[in-house]
Amino acid sequence: MDAGAYSRPQVCRLLGISGRQLRAWERQNLIHPQGTFSFRDLIALRTLLRLREHGVPSARIRQVLAAVREKLRDVRDPLGELKILVEGRTVAVRVGPSKLEPFTGQLLLDFDGSAAGQVLALPARLPDPNRPSGAGRRQEAKRWFERGLELEQSGAPYQEVIAAYRTAVELDPTSVGALVNLGTVYFHLKSWRQAEAYYKQALEVDPTYALAHFNLGNLYDELHDRPKALAHYLMAVKLNPRYADAHYNLALLYQSAGQILRAVRHWKAYLKLDSDSPWAAVARQELEKLRRAALVKGYESPDKGSGAGTVR
Repeated sequence: MDAGAYSRPQVCRLLGISGRQLRAWERQNLIHPQGTFSFRDLIALRTLLRLREHGVPSARIRQVLAAVREKLRDVRDPLGELKILVEGRTVAVRVGPSKLEPFTGQLLLDFDGSAAGQVLALPARLPDPNRPSGAGRRQEAKRWFERGLELEQSGAPYQEVIAAYRTAVELDPTSVGALVNLGTVYFHLKSWRQAEAYYKQALEVDPTYALAHFNLGNLYDELHDRPKALAHYLMAVKLNPRYADAHYNLALLYQSAGQILRAVRHWKAYLKLDSDSPWAAVARQELEKLRRAALVKGYESPDKGSGAGTVR
């Protein structure tokens, strides 16, 4: 056996998994079937094990790996080359100093105070070099959006990342991805007004963009503006009825407002879409808690005849 190679029994012993589990991951196309494993293979297997411990289903892992390979073309083995994180209900990929949401390409940035100051100090507009027009500008905007992602992957200063997105928006004001990513940057900076402006600009371009509605819901929820948060979460699930995270947040909002039947409705919707994660266990606990409370109090729906309603 080559130095640094591990047999299947050794891998199972080192990771504390069964041969059956190893074969299952191979059948699910999460790893390639092989007789011996390298150290990088061990890293990939440890990542799989951690994701499994967090309750991420195999189908979700396959989707994440496919999305990473599509967004980051130079990454051939995401499990072995990148750090995959589970944060709440989000699976993210660590790229340099920051994180990437694999399905949308949206940056999930961590800022310290100095970085925040650098970003906020950026000029409102970048220098306007000679650039093409029409379709050429849109194509160049796409390249600048991708450049923003690449800069993050390389660990470039945050101001360069933001400048790339702003350039994309200058070239193509309809660049929804760049607008949403800019909004998310300022959300993490707690610069609420600027985050709100970018999210709203994205929705002016595409009112059917469920992610922008969801992000605005999160922003208003953070600001304790429940009616606005509710409106945007509801629009997100109207546009995408399978938006599990929006159902989850709606259930929390309705539950905190005492609108029990509406909360129950969204907990149930969430569990139909996400039945295996750790957050599903939380949802079941909350749902059972509401059911018990309704039985004890002889609860009557506040929704009867109330139309859509709002959280107050």
